[in-house]
Amino acid sequence: MIKILKSNERGLAEHGWLKSFHSFSFADYYNPLSMGFGDLRVINEDWVAPGQGFGKHSHNDMEIITYVLDGELEHKDSMGSGGIIRPGEIQQMSAGTGVAHSEFNPSKTEPVHLLQIWIIPDERGVKPIYQQKTFPFADREGKLRLLASKDGREGSVVIHQSADLFSTILGPNISVSHTFAPKRNGWLQVAKGSVLLNDQTLSTGDGAAITEETTITLTGGAEKAEILLFDLP
Repeated sequence: MIKILKSNERGLAEHGWLKSFHSFSFADYYNPLSMGFGDLRVINEDWVAPGQGFGKHSHNDMEIITYVLDGELEHKDSMGSGGIIRPGEIQQMSAGTGVAHSEFNPSKTEPVHLLQIWIIPDERGVKPIYQQKTFPFADREGKLRLLASKDGREGSVVIHQSADLFSTILGPNISVSHTFAPKRNGWLQVAKGSVLLNDQTLSTGDGAAITEETTITLTGGAEKAEILLFDLP
């Protein structure tokens, strides 16, 4: 079964310096029917104005993945980690026993557009870690590239949950397929472009909950697509 969440059905927060769409309940947006999908708790699509950002704040017991679509995001944290995150890279932070961090747009002229993803870990109280890695777009053209996993296979970043995060770039009429193991489910997020998920069309910002499906096929639409696919327990 595939249930589509259209882009305009998401929660919306506008704070002047920040515009944010929430796929699931978050902050002031509360939908009791949308508290996450399995262990996938947050997908926020954010636009942060030049020179603005999220001041120092704390997290614990959460796997946090930042995926930049356009622009740059500067990260600093209480572990001493820091850096600039750009398109083609992902940042992963296991908050574990507790970590404080800040995220700012270092540009004076351009906004930064990103996806903020939270996954509930399967182990509490782990030592906080920070990872940042480049996954070239060329390696995702017409195929699913593993970005994050429990075991770090295929060069993916490690998360404390038996979830896999894939990304693909699909041109028009280019297809990829993914098979789910028994009792596994999926969430598809269209970061950019348009895609056919089996026989249903999704566009930028749309998401899809995938349950009780063995195999799905993704086919690029008229507008080149950038896709995230979560394989979840």
